Amino acid sequence: MIKTQQPIGVFDSGIGGLTVAAAISRLLPHEQLIYFGDTAHVPYGDKSVELIGSYAERITEFLLDEQKCKAIVIACNTASAAAYSLLRDRYKGSVPVINVIDPMIEAVIADDDIKSVGIIATKTTIASGIYQEKFSRRKPQLLFHPLATPLLASMIEEGFYNDNISSAVLEEYLSHESFKSIDGLVLACTHYPLIKKEIDYFFKSKVKLFDSAEVVASKLKKILEAESLINSERKDPNRFYVSDFTQSFEHSTKIFFGKQVKLELMNLWK
Repeated sequence: MIKTQQPIGVFDSGIGGLTVAAAISRLLPHEQLIYFGDTAHVPYGDKSVELIGSYAERITEFLLDEQKCKAIVIACNTASAAAYSLLRDRYKGSVPVINVIDPMIEAVIADDDIKSVGIIATKTTIASGIYQEKFSRRKPQLLFHPLATPLLASMIEEGFYNDNISSAVLEEYLSHESFKSIDGLVLACTHYPLIKKEIDYFFKSKVKLFDSAEVVASKLKKILEAESLINSERKDPNRFYVSDFTQSFEHSTKIFFGKQVKLELMNLWK
């Protein structure tokens, strides 16, 4: 039987999913998080669905069997597209499994003020067509405009945001002709919450931004509330694991989580 005091498992192909973890910590301050960044296999974007699925299965086994997590959050668009159905079906009726894509879709289609929405993401996510397919099927009248923005994630990881470099790159992307008439924009990469203010400034606050970190944290809270799994007691410290370790990764955690965290090396494929 799942107990409220058990931690929440969050995983990503790297450390970008720490934006989701940070949003969860802000919204659910009493919850302990166990984060796993599969830095040994990053990026997932150039790997097959089958291989990503095998990585996701092993990480989830670690989070559930060894860390005793009460819920799993797939804090990565590529892993969500490739492995969510697999994990959902495997653990159905056992633990909640939340991905980053469906909560974003739900948030957009539930907003009747949004008639035309832009989507910015990595090349892999845009090429998968998953957002386009789900919008077409669930709200056919909604106009959507996908745009691959491949420089943004690497730019953010290198610490270039809220500066002249990021402003120039963002202006090049966001000035795209298809974005002239949008009233909403989906930030479909877990790196992008870090440049949300810059994007809002570009659009003069006239375009509603759908932030994956906030949307997913809100969805998780609703699920935990519905299943009476909210922890209201004092939490144990969060723990952060990676499958490969470099000092640059540890330094970058401050960018994504908002404060320095200590990474623990955990190779699940020995």
